[in-house]
Amino acid sequence: MFGDFLTLCADQIVNHATKFTQMYKGVSCPLIVRTPMGGGRGYGPTHSQSLEKMFLGIPGLKIIAASHFHQPGQVLQSIVVKESAPVIFVEHKLLYREVLQSSGEGLFVNLLDDESGYQTAVVKNYAEGVPDVCVIGYGGTARWLPQLLRNMAAEEIRVICALPAVIDPLPLDTLAHIARQANRVVIMDEAYQGFNWGDGVAAALYTKLWGSLFCPINVVSSDRRIIPTSFEQEEQTLISSEKIEQAILETLAWG
Repeated sequence: MFGDFLTLCADQIVNHATKFTQMYKGVSCPLIVRTPMGGGRGYGPTHSQSLEKMFLGIPGLKIIAASHFHQPGQVLQSIVVKESAPVIFVEHKLLYREVLQSSGEGLFVNLLDDESGYQTAVVKNYAEGVPDVCVIGYGGTARWLPQLLRNMAAEEIRVICALPAVIDPLPLDTLAHIARQANRVVIMDEAYQGFNWGDGVAAALYTKLWGSLFCPINVVSSDRRIIPTSFEQEEQTLISSEKIEQAILETLAWG
């Protein structure tokens, strides 16, 4: 019920399940681990973390975290059909209550097939023209985008967002193609600051976009401290819509 306790399963996942298909000829391990992650419910330090960062970069392990701009049920069905090796399927707690998003009310949504074999959701707050900034995130960070993008549109700021369903292995070519349209990039990641998914994506994008970026990539993540139970203190600790908006404005301020 809480992804925080994947720490108790780490040995079986990392040292056993992910090794079977490569160590033993003809052996498959089509395992799906569904796990709720993330904060925002006041559940406290051991029930609010985004610990998928601990499982990134493991050979033979795929991490998928669909947003409500995807069709999560269809993504899960695709995993069952396609995968013969272990997958961790991350579900943000606060997305359970959200309505699936599609184009309308000033938003333009497109599901783009990417090199992962799944889809990256591309969300824009404009119909025509060149974006001012590209925002990249996954899973639960997408819950702020509808209102945030409408607020940005009211300020005549064109934003394009890329939300890959597969966060590891990363569909880097697709993300770089989308980011290159703006050459200003903000990355959202609810995990603790430091050595997280957002940092890894930023480093990878620099190798693809070096020389074309207008400014440094801005990574927004949660503070590197335990997550309080108090709603007020939790809000101060975790990534938020306000922090993402501030990062967008700081990125644009580079000119």
